[in-house]
Amino acid sequence: MAEVIKMPKLSDTMEEGVIANWQKKVGDQVNSGDVLAEIESDKATMEFESFHAGTLLHIEIPAGKSTQVDGVIAIIGEKGEDVEAILKAAKADVPAKKEEKAEAKSSQPAKAAESPKPSSAPTPAKAQPRPVEKAPVQSSSDDSRMKISPLAKRLAEERGVSLRSLRGSGENGRIVKRDIENANLSQIPQIERYRDVETSQMRKTIARRLSESKFTAPHFYLTIDLDMDRAVEARIAINEAINPEKISFNDLVIKAAAIALKDHPAVNAGWHGDFIRYNEHVHVGVAVAVDEGLLVPVVRHADSKVLTQISSEVRDFAKRAKTKKLQPEDWQGNTFTISNLGMFGIEEFTAIINPPDSCIMAVGSIRQEPVVKNGEIKIGNRMKVTLSCDHRVVDGVLGAQFLETFRKYIENPIVLLGMSSI
Repeated sequence: MAEVIKMPKLSDTMEEGVIANWQKKVGDQVNSGDVLAEIESDKATMEFESFHAGTLLHIEIPAGKSTQVDGVIAIIGEKGEDVEAILKAAKADVPAKKEEKAEAKSSQPAKAAESPKPSSAPTPAKAQPRPVEKAPVQSSSDDSRMKISPLAKRLAEERGVSLRSLRGSGENGRIVKRDIENANLSQIPQIERYRDVETSQMRKTIARRLSESKFTAPHFYLTIDLDMDRAVEARIAINEAINPEKISFNDLVIKAAAIALKDHPAVNAGWHGDFIRYNEHVHVGVAVAVDEGLLVPVVRHADSKVLTQISSEVRDFAKRAKTKKLQPEDWQGNTFTISNLGMFGIEEFTAIINPPDSCIMAVGSIRQEPVVKNGEIKIGNRMKVTLSCDHRVVDGVLGAQFLETFRKYIENPIVLLGMSSI
């Protein structure tokens, strides 16, 4: 009996997936455990193994195309089976898309969604930017009489200059290079250029989740300015002692925040509508930038891990995130999130809360500036952090108390290090 293969749900936020490429083609023999395809979810590209054995009778979704979770993507069975009948029965069981559900509830009769038809020719594995052709040089109404030098024509195309209102200064009114260079571009119509890039599954999910967070959770922000002199000294000493491994300031921030969360469990919580969940474990999500957006792998039990463990995990996460090798368990279960843009020279910013957390900490760069210490002006190392809080869970006083505890640990790393070995 034929088996209908459906789009798997590869993450808790995944609503649809893209077939990056098929590892098997129609007519191939498939064994249980064979990699059938690579599927791009909202967070990673993962290998999809077949649980069934037989012949690949039909591919419903070609490479480069998407379908909703539980949508039919292929059929595996015995040669000679009635694929059309199997496909028709399978599609009748596929849950309706959100748009179709909403339409069914309206007063207007719902239209049956047309099933995507398989393409005979494979499409590229990934959506590519649509090429932008250079707009032709526009001339007067009689193009055959337009006189322009080849160099001027190329220069006009490169600069996007329309020639309709441009007069040539060359022989017999010929447009030459100097006419393009001397043109007042503010008065000459410009040829617009742009390129459209299809939105990836990851970018769609980021947009949806962060929009929901920003416009659902009542955000407020608390900023403190930290003395980082001792942290700078401690990092230098630690890295000299544990060479060749190195720890970063972000590793110190993760550790300090994790211990502060143990002191303030009400911050280590999340809004779940009918209830607030107070987590007894501390799992710190660390925002990692990739080409298509932002991933948040999770350092689990960060409060009980030493700095070198945290450093090693974060480096591994960053490496695997950029190659889309993170697995679902890597980005699930966060109870608090840290976003650090200090390495890009950003001194201060606010971040959008990463659900289901109630808080996210935005970390700026360490900067040197004049400070007053013991009545004297000296050069000090300062760093700003901003805590974004969900007011449904964390109020201003609780957020301020958490930040004060975080300050104690990050400004006095000897206390931080005293709680665990390096």
